[in-house]
Amino acid sequence: MGDTLLAFKAGRALRREGTNFVDPVATKGAIMIVNGEDGLLHFMWKNRINNIVEEDLILFPTDATFVKASGRTYVLKFSSSDQRHFFWMQDASSARDDEFVSNINGYLEDPEFTPNWPSTSSAGASTSAQGASSSNFQATPEQIEQLSSLLNQMAGSNQGGGIPEMSLSDILTPANITPLFTSHPQLIPTLFPYLPPDLPSPPSQEAVERIVNSPQFRAAVTNFDQALRTGLLGGLVRGLGLPEEAGTGIGPFLRAVQEQADRENANSSDDRMDTD
Repeated sequence: MGDTLLAFKAGRALRREGTNFVDPVATKGAIMIVNGEDGLLHFMWKNRINNIVEEDLILFPTDATFVKASGRTYVLKFSSSDQRHFFWMQDASSARDDEFVSNINGYLEDPEFTPNWPSTSSAGASTSAQGASSSNFQATPEQIEQLSSLLNQMAGSNQGGGIPEMSLSDILTPANITPLFTSHPQLIPTLFPYLPPDLPSPPSQEAVERIVNSPQFRAAVTNFDQALRTGLLGGLVRGLGLPEEAGTGIGPFLRAVQEQADRENANSSDDRMDTD
């Protein structure tokens, strides 16, 4: 299908025949801007129930705009034709509608556009899916355990006892990650296959810390956080050894990480008992 540049929850809407009234269709969906394998920009609408792309439109720079029709209903219209495609925002909150519209129009104007997300730490909103391509990454028990420890620490102040509403950008900060390399230096070699190719082999702790503190790393975490919020990453998280439902949002992802860590710890305890 190509690389997903942007995605957010949205349903289709249909104009009543002979009128200017538009009715929303209840089916859960997502608008996706995709850099296709043909090298062209695609505007897609994907059914989130069956994961089928039911609408695929090729876009040419400056030919289309995505504008508000009324309320939270928007229309994709073309200057080269009278085509009109209507959609409605399906996020419970409208707080980030303007961001989605601004970014989608950025891509419609220039396929090389870089999206801007000024509210990436806002909880509960779905956002960009840049970087949501498949991965063969396999989390190690040590990595899962350390992330679990961070989650437990942050959940400790949550009176409800569950995982607090926050973004991955709030969790995977340099301040939280860097101490892991000191306390668990064996983690560094396991990261080597996923680091830039120009690093020394094996990578030093200092080199990995520079990556963690780099804008590129922070952007990657933000992109993954945003992609998780679209609920479209079921296939991707399977590569992390997590169940597909972990890709349906930040909360399910963090819970799945915690459950995997609990299982790893339980298995380690069983192994120690067997050798006693």
